[in-house]
Amino acid sequence: MPLWVFGYGSLLWNPGFTPAQTVTARLDGYHRSFCMLSVHHRGTEDDPGLVLALDETEQGRCTGVAFRVADGEEDAVHAYLRERELISSAYLEADVPLTLDGGETVTALAYVINRGHVQYCQYPLERQAQIIARAVGGRGPNTEYLFNTAQHLAQMGIEDTEMAWLVDRVRALTSR
Repeated sequence: MPLWVFGYGSLLWNPGFTPAQTVTARLDGYHRSFCMLSVHHRGTEDDPGLVLALDETEQGRCTGVAFRVADGEEDAVHAYLRERELISSAYLEADVPLTLDGGETVTALAYVINRGHVQYCQYPLERQAQIIARAVGGRGPNTEYLFNTAQHLAQMGIEDTEMAWLVDRVRALTSR
């Protein structure tokens, strides 16, 4: 059985592996949200940034990318993703049902937020923008994460109104 991975944030533009197949996909029951404090990659313990996570919600719907891992590379890719995504226990690994662009349903590996973790947060958009505009972590500025993700969503024709608002607001904050 093939290993599929769901990309909805940085995996869209930096999966870290070469997929055998890439397909636009939808996940129901979750939404893409800047609901995870980043204390490693896009912020620090003293000045956390914000990164995207899948937050479970009854009416949620998240469009992203399903990556099919090449045959024989499943174990290596899974180990890589665990090292990258499970740096803290803020993400949980989940097998989720994705609907691919053509209507086919596959089960994919996804990283969803652990709502009980100290890094889980729910902030208004303005506060999110203020945090993203200033935070920097081990993988660079939080703004880079936002702008790259938004650009890739736009290139794919995926509309995310909150993301678009954040891009505009963070650009305004950082151009001062």
